[in-house]
Amino acid sequence: MLKGKWDKSKLPSRHVTEGPARAPHRSYYYAMGLTEEEIAQPFVGVATCWNEAAPCNIALNRQAQSVKMGVKHANGTPREFTTITVTDGIAMGHEGMRSSLASRDAIADTVELTMRGHCYDAIVGLAGCDKSLPGMMMAMVRLNVPSVFIYGGSIMPGRYQGRDVTVQDVFEAVGRHQAGQNSEEELRALERVACPSAGACGGQFTANTMACVSEAIGLALPNSSGAPAPYESRDSYSTASGEAVMNLLEKNIRARDIVTLKSLQNAARVVACTGGSTNAGLHLPAIAHEAGIDFDLFDVCDIFRDTPYFVDLKPGGAYVAKDLYEAGGVPVVMKELRKAGLMHEDCITATGRSIGEELDLIEREADGRVIYPVDTPITKTGGVVGLKGNLAPEGAIVKVAGMSEEEQVFTGPARVFENEEEAFEAVKARTYKEGEVLVIRNEGPAGGPGMREMLSTTAALSGQGMGKKVALITDGRFSGATRGFCVGHVGPESAHGGPIAMLKDGDVITIDAISGELSVALSDEQLAERKAAWSGARETEYASGALWKYAQLVGSTRLGAVTHPGARKERHVYMDQ
Repeated sequence: MLKGKWDKSKLPSRHVTEGPARAPHRSYYYAMGLTEEEIAQPFVGVATCWNEAAPCNIALNRQAQSVKMGVKHANGTPREFTTITVTDGIAMGHEGMRSSLASRDAIADTVELTMRGHCYDAIVGLAGCDKSLPGMMMAMVRLNVPSVFIYGGSIMPGRYQGRDVTVQDVFEAVGRHQAGQNSEEELRALERVACPSAGACGGQFTANTMACVSEAIGLALPNSSGAPAPYESRDSYSTASGEAVMNLLEKNIRARDIVTLKSLQNAARVVACTGGSTNAGLHLPAIAHEAGIDFDLFDVCDIFRDTPYFVDLKPGGAYVAKDLYEAGGVPVVMKELRKAGLMHEDCITATGRSIGEELDLIEREADGRVIYPVDTPITKTGGVVGLKGNLAPEGAIVKVAGMSEEEQVFTGPARVFENEEEAFEAVKARTYKEGEVLVIRNEGPAGGPGMREMLSTTAALSGQGMGKKVALITDGRFSGATRGFCVGHVGPESAHGGPIAMLKDGDVITIDAISGELSVALSDEQLAERKAAWSGARETEYASGALWKYAQLVGSTRLGAVTHPGARKERHVYMDQ
């Protein structure tokens, strides 16, 4: 398209740039230094989650400048804006974690409102920390504009006593310190070196899991998710993303042309084979909801169950995102999945080409160290599996990457805690017993509110050497860095009267990740009697403000904990306004 020769008659930005009635609007653009030619070009929102909260987001501002260069090279006019992030590593283990999941939907909402309010024609979204990735992708699909996602990149691994370390090691070192196995000086020495650069947590925790999803689902350019944040190549990927969105705009390829049921299934495959975060079971249904596609937790778990696990990443494995990138990244992983007939190759990507066409260009093969060949996987089933039973009629999810089959079945008496703080205090004081199933309830999306992650508790258990000697279930969530037999997303949640609300100390619970069972040794009649005697949902202290509002709106975990009716109820299509 020749510079300044775009036909904007069907683009949203015509409402703020075209015709005599828009002279006042154009005067604002002249005030910001735009030329007449730039005003006549398509407007591309460059949305970042930049802030100074944590290393995950600190490099996004720099990368956004490269995106803007790419847009300009392709004869578009970039308009940069920012939105919030709540960084889980900082929010972990205290009341701040209640804001985490709610921030995902706030990010999607604020990006939507900014795009609508200023009539931007396309979007490149940059995100770095856990909830900002799905939040940005949800906004893209909700708006259904030409969209390209770019990840801010992972952190470099730290070095401590001759080995690579991540923030997961620091959380677990807290547990060892509580158990008297390391000194405060050793803990302080580790904390100083564990996070040596900008970037998101380095293992296959939630940020890197959703970064892999962005490629597999087609919204990100191939291999763009892998390079660590400090790498200079991140800037070239950002520039290419800016150019790519202009190509999509010219071809009128929109987010929902890319995000389809097949591409969601591809994304779930990549989560499973990399031993990704259980949070993908929450975020993939939420992205599907924005497109009006039925794809819930059970659909995700069906794919997890029959996908081999063959990428050896932390927390269950040995390597971090930098190692995966150096082994060829997500394209090589998808190439292995294709060999097993587990990829839909006809899905369109951010390049405008299909997944199959992109994979045809990949010459590298599995290295057998980070990426195993698909026909000799680490385990034959995915690193994350779904559970269902009389304790979780709406499902639950558990990460089993790195666990043997013997470790994937656990039966024991319940030890019930009404919130995470109670559980953490019991772990810290070691007042729990080996063989117990620790139950943390009232931590669901509505009941928490906010569906907190339990990394402080699970890491403390691992640090005490008890990660394999107890199990843990919750209607809350677990961090992607959690390891051990930890079941999250139990639904219905306690606040909605789910069976988890009816449990008592001593009830015998069975978790079987091989058969997919989560059950309690109570009859239907016994559960009904307990529900009849149930005093109702626990009241929280959040009776006003954003978390109160979130609790009123949020739906079932099985459907992605979403807060609005989604594309199925849509009457007004932004791009066609």
